[in-house]
Amino acid sequence: MTRRGADAASKAPAPRKPAGRPRDARLQEHLGYVMKRVYSQIHSDAMRVLEPLGLRVSTYSALAVIADNPGLRQSQIAEELSIERSNAVLIIDALEEPGWITRNRVPTDRRSYALEATLAGRQVLERATEALKAHEARFFAGVEPAALDQFAETLQQIARSAEEGEENP
Repeated sequence: MTRRGADAASKAPAPRKPAGRPRDARLQEHLGYVMKRVYSQIHSDAMRVLEPLGLRVSTYSALAVIADNPGLRQSQIAEELSIERSNAVLIIDALEEPGWITRNRVPTDRRSYALEATLAGRQVLERATEALKAHEARFFAGVEPAALDQFAETLQQIARSAEEGEENP
């Protein structure tokens, strides 16, 4: 394309969107796409809510699992959260630095560490949990509780089905 042609193309008007139809209408026919869009909105707002507490969604998730399951090993956290072990180490480091968890050597396996939430970790977890509950209440305010319960059950069924599909390709 000539320079003149490139200039003309860059000045061409943007394609018009059909009246009353979103640009991503075809994509909205796919449940996975709609779920991704909603997840992105929920995740962004959750990050905003957790940031003042010094947490991210990943560190909150790990702290919750550690607090609820004292003594888990780093590899078990990675497995539980479906993340790479190297990423789990970074998350655990981020929780250990402010004193929210401790790593204790496992006496029977000197290469492993058992993880436990400290009092400060449990306290920040409680504040974060309350903040996330308020975030979810705002986010889902326009949805009937029964519909949310049914949606949560449906998502669990989808997750189980996906896991079974991975086990039996």
